[in-house]
Parts: sequence; structure tokens; C-alpha cells
Amino acid sequence: MSTETRHILLMDGPDSTGLIHRVTGVLAHYNLNIIRNDEYVSPDRQFFMRTEFEGSYDLTVLSDNLQQTLPPGINLRINPKKKKKSIVFVTKEHHCLAELLIRYAFDELDADILAVISNYNTLQPLVSKFGIPFHYVTHEHKTREEHEDDITRILSIYEPEYIVLAKYMRVLTPAFVKKFPNRIVNIHHSFLPAFVGANPYRQAYERGVKIIGATAHFVNNDLDEGPIIAQNIKEVDHRHTAADMATEGKDVEKIVLSQALKLVFNDRVFIHQNRTIIL
Repeated sequence: MSTETRHILLMDGPDSTGLIHRVTGVLAHYNLNIIRNDEYVSPDRQFFMRTEFEGSYDLTVLSDNLQQTLPPGINLRINPKKKKKSIVFVTKEHHCLAELLIRYAFDELDADILAVISNYNTLQPLVSKFGIPFHYVTHEHKTREEHEDDITRILSIYEPEYIVLAKYMRVLTPAFVKKFPNRIVNIHHSFLPAFVGANPYRQAYERGVKIIGATAHFVNNDLDEGPIIAQNIKEVDHRHTAADMATEGKDVEKIVLSQALKLVFNDRVFIHQNRTIIL
């Protein structure tokens, strides 16, 4: 089927001579215009490339031609440049969700927020102001698996490409995470790997830290140890109480989560050995 739109070609695998030339040669053959090209070769000789291009072509024919041109072991995918379908999970804290909703309302998120799911109904009034469906799925009197089964039934209606944990304070089971590999993004309230677990700002205060931070990462089955997408920090000093640090930290969290999602939604993030390559 002929396609005329802007697409993003993503490629990774063992490095070898002439990979860029092979890809650009095929694109030129089909008279496709390259808008932007970024590439990187890691110390262990893995090649990564993101190519944004536009023009009219047959997607199946183009993909087949590229695969035939490239050496074995190269992973290749072509994604349309479009907003990603996303679902946001929340609990009770509003700051990250509110930031996402505002950005979504002003078309700054590069995503369509299809719905918000929460194990409390605290944030329903906020979500309703933006005309987005809100699903209250209680976890009370349920096993973790039963609760996630209820959520999964809702997700099957929307079929999201990504799930965003905007201060969702429940640990997901391995079975649930497996359904969305590298498609769940979490915001963690510290500069990982420091101060994992509960009460990170109390921990930071007791240690007398001079900076606090936040980390956005993909979720895997190791708690708070998924590949890191974005981080940032804010300076503090002895005058800051634990409560002051928490307030400052929330500002960092919402910005870091938004920055990470912009990278993910624009297909700029590769994962290699539990690390991210950002192009």
C-alpha cells in the first residue's frame, strides 16, 4: 500500500562498514527525503540509527528492500511519525498527572491520552476537567493479580502503545510487565540508584544531601532498576526540611517525566543492556 507521510526508521545491531550508506541509498532510490539522521556506535560495536524521512512509497516493499540490503543481525523497524496512544496510571498525587494533562491540552505531549486509571478516585475531578475517561479500579479485597486483571480488561478496550506511571504507587507483577515490554514508563522520586524504596526525601534529609533529583525509567521486573531515560536535579541545603525537599522534588519529577515521554514518544530511545541510547 502506498504511503505518503513522515516516518521514522530505527535500526540497531552489530556495526559494520557502510550501514549508513546502504540505508540512505535505498531511501534515495525511492526518492525519499531525509529530514534528520542520527547515529551512534557503542564501545562494544553496536550500531544505532534513527532516520526521519518523508515521501510516497510502499511500506512493505521499502522494508523488504532494506532488510535485503542490510547484513544479518540488524533490527529494523519503520514507525509513522504520529502521536502515541497512551494510558496514565495514578494513585493520589496530582502533580505529575496535572503536568501531563496541561501539556496534552496544549498539544505539547506528542501523545493521545486515551484514559486515566487509578486505584483511588481522588483525581477523578481533575481528569474530568479535560474530558478524558477516568477508570477507578479499586485494589481493596483483591490479590495483586485480580486487580491487574481488572485493569487489563480496561486496557483491552483502548489498546495503548504506552503506559505512563505518574506516581502510581503499586508494584506491577512480572506477568503484567511482560505484556508491555519497554512500554511502561515510571517516574521515581529520587536520583536513582540513590534512596530507593519508601520515604526517599526523609532519607535524603537525614543524609544531609546537597542535591535532590528525579528519574524517569522503563519498568522491568527489578524494582526501580529499569533502563533510565531522563534525570534531573535541584540544589538544596541545610535550610531545607524533608517537607521542603519533597515540594522541590515534585517540581523536578513532573519535568523529568515530561522530558522522558517526549523522547520516548518521538522514537528517540534505544535500549541496550539495561541502558538507553538517546538519539
